[in-house]
Amino acid sequence: MPIVDSAIYRKGVRESHHVTLDQTFEDLHEHGGFAWIGLYRPTEAELAAVAEEFELHHLAIHNATIGHQRPKLERFGDSTFVALRPARYLEETEQVEFGEVHLFIGPNFAITVRHAESPDLAQVRRRLEADPELLALGPQAVLYAVLDVIVDGYNPVVDGMEDDIDEIEDELFSGDPDVARRIYELAREAMAFQRATHPLVRIFRSLEAGYDKFDVDIELRRDMRDVLDHVLRIVERADTFRALLENALTVHSTLVTQAQNEEMRQLSHASIEQGDQVKKISSWAAIMFTPGLVAGVYGMNFTHMPELSWVLGYPMAMGLMLLSAGLLYVVFKRHNWL
Repeated sequence: MPIVDSAIYRKGVRESHHVTLDQTFEDLHEHGGFAWIGLYRPTEAELAAVAEEFELHHLAIHNATIGHQRPKLERFGDSTFVALRPARYLEETEQVEFGEVHLFIGPNFAITVRHAESPDLAQVRRRLEADPELLALGPQAVLYAVLDVIVDGYNPVVDGMEDDIDEIEDELFSGDPDVARRIYELAREAMAFQRATHPLVRIFRSLEAGYDKFDVDIELRRDMRDVLDHVLRIVERADTFRALLENALTVHSTLVTQAQNEEMRQLSHASIEQGDQVKKISSWAAIMFTPGLVAGVYGMNFTHMPELSWVLGYPMAMGLMLLSAGLLYVVFKRHNWL
């Protein structure tokens, strides 16, 4: 059911529980107090009924209907619309999952609209109901409690991402080919986490600017400042993650370039050695070719060859072969081919 819970609170105590919105509206008109309505992925008709009853601005209703909003705070007269992006770290897949929560806060109502499974706003309701003094501060206390649980939920995400980045730093020098992909995935998560947390600072500044106008209790203001301090620390760590991942990507690119250069150097060295071997083989082939040529000429079976009957023919042929081979050897040796 889209209506998770709907109740009226007076002086910090839950006075009634209603199944339908009409019952909640009727009770609020007759007996006062403030209504806290929790919705889970409501339909346009249900949001329209809430908007008509509490005179919510149509732009805020439109944003809550379509979802996928970046964290922001908007004022419409005496009502406030807040969009938040809670997150949780999934240990099984080592990934960050983002949700979406919208709040409408007015003088006598607090409406929470949840578009994902987390966070568990029923737990927030139980926590406030167990603290009547805080809940007696009205809808602003609901806003504080939701902000507090969402910001607290960022801590496990930060710890999980920090562990993942530490693993990446250990794997950088292992030569794992999947490191680049993992760095890219973590960088995307870090950017998404920044988009979820950075706007919270502006949201709290806007809330501070309206404390006097909306008569926010002094203790609630202090609690809000404490949550803001947590936000600032989380934002700083998120920025650190982005810088670490950018450095890791740079280091990985450098290592890949060095590996490629080393491979090219080895290939060049192998090519040079191969060229030297080819030179040696070619040199010896040329040296052996010349004596073979002389021997081949005088080995031809022709009748009229003057040197065959010459007494010095054999010594001359042998000398010519040795001389040509020796000259070629000297030439190749001077050119470092041998």
